[in-house]
Amino acid sequence: MTLLTDKVVVVSGVGPGLGRSLCLRAAANGAKVVLAARTESRLNDVAVQVRDLGAQALVVPTDITDDDAVERLVRRTVDEFGRADVLVNNAFAMPSMKPLGRTDFEQIETSLNLTVVGTLRVIKAFTSTLAESRGSIVNINSMVIRHSEPRYGSYKLAKSALLAMSQSLATELGGQGIRVNSVAPGYIWDDQLKWYFGEIAKKYEITPEQVYEQTASKSDLKRLPEPDEIADAAVFLASPMAKAITGHTLDVNCGEYHD
Repeated sequence: MTLLTDKVVVVSGVGPGLGRSLCLRAAANGAKVVLAARTESRLNDVAVQVRDLGAQALVVPTDITDDDAVERLVRRTVDEFGRADVLVNNAFAMPSMKPLGRTDFEQIETSLNLTVVGTLRVIKAFTSTLAESRGSIVNINSMVIRHSEPRYGSYKLAKSALLAMSQSLATELGGQGIRVNSVAPGYIWDDQLKWYFGEIAKKYEITPEQVYEQTASKSDLKRLPEPDEIADAAVFLASPMAKAITGHTLDVNCGEYHD
């Protein structure tokens, strides 16, 4: 089943993990994919994989904190494909993992500027063309909005602001036919997390498999979601199958947290 046949999907924040999966799952579902991030070589690598699936790919190196760069992204998209149907915002800056009382304000501001203000900049720039196609927006959030564990204060601050902004935009843009939803992943079993679990294993002199089992044991399904599973949730929310869904947050964490 191809949920995004002939749709033009713009993905910001394309990296080797979830960003890559978002592009590939959109392509596998019939979309034409526009890839945006700051590192052109990374975009080119993922674009090759998109094209290997038989889909069209457009690479546009973009810094979403820069107005001119974002306007160029919109212009290149419309020049190449004539429109945009879906915008998936995955770009974020990981803030300091310290208690809020010991976090540098500059680190918080940097995170907010990219994760929240940068995302808003992209959404504002694409609003006109998304309104023409009665398109949809999917913002990638995090399960950090569901808990208040130590050291995650700055991260939760940024992602909670992103959620509030997404909900407000759903109301503001609904009259133009634009849907705005969010996906909140839990742990994502990708190369970065595998490396991290390896480091934890060394610290406590256990195996990475034991770290995985201990972490996964907290979830209902006793496993951790993989990047493609997060991406599939985003594809669903972007697709016509979710045409009556807006202002919603879909948790994808194998049941680690319940809203």
